[in-house]
Amino acid sequence: MNLVDLLLEPLGYEFMVRALITTVITAIVCALLSCWLVLIGWSLMGDAVSHAVLPGVVLAYIAGAPFALGALVFGLLAVGLIGVIRDTSRVKEDAAIGIVFTTLFAFGLVLISVTPSQTDLSHILFGNLLGVSNTDLVQIGILAAIVAVVLLVKRRDFTLVAFDATHAHAIGLNPRLLRGALLGLLALTAVVALQTVGVILVVAMLIIPGATATVLTRSFARMLVIAPIVSVVCSAIGLYASYYLDAASGGMIVLAQGVAFLLAYLLSPTQGLVTSRFVARRRAKVA
Repeated sequence: MNLVDLLLEPLGYEFMVRALITTVITAIVCALLSCWLVLIGWSLMGDAVSHAVLPGVVLAYIAGAPFALGALVFGLLAVGLIGVIRDTSRVKEDAAIGIVFTTLFAFGLVLISVTPSQTDLSHILFGNLLGVSNTDLVQIGILAAIVAVVLLVKRRDFTLVAFDATHAHAIGLNPRLLRGALLGLLALTAVVALQTVGVILVVAMLIIPGATATVLTRSFARMLVIAPIVSVVCSAIGLYASYYLDAASGGMIVLAQGVAFLLAYLLSPTQGLVTSRFVARRRAKVA
């Protein structure tokens, strides 16, 4: 079997075509947002929101409502609760994040355990990429488009707030409102990625692409290009690998992204660990 056959064989199945389209959409929007999450230092916030949506998804299932609606409500609820605890008590933000996301995640696990269901709700935890329907795909596409458009249109404002909130306030921007908008977009993105890799692995898609781009370049503008490219390539590789190895698709996608980060960390032309040591030794010999 040649390379063309390897690439085309999975696409002979309609569910794999939908899975690939979903993967690409999710990879792009997660990678774009991850650039700001890494820049601001909101990795833990991404973890919190992605886990906090679990009870919303289960309650939506019980009510017969769209999963995305329940996930979005609880994602925004988590963001609000974190802000309230942080602003009205002596509890610091990292502790508030830990309290809210672990409590909501535990609530979701309890709901799963006590909810009678003809459906295996574990796919909420681990994703159900190969089970994406046309309706799911449309829903994912709409939410992803909203997130991507807002990020790209307001990219300069978001970036300025991330680098220098004081200067942003001085020129008339509202840093608190912009940070709140980013958190809202984070909740939407968690909903988008939920179908692909599940609640548990969403945080990886929200962090690894931006972290990889950070290692490969010092320019934020280039990060916004590199992160989606790396994310899409790795996600496609992970999906194909899961098909041929008969492995979990969400796990393979995240594993591929993790390997990409490791390679960038070691071999980046400007910041790679191996590359830097090689250059240092070469300079030492010349000197």
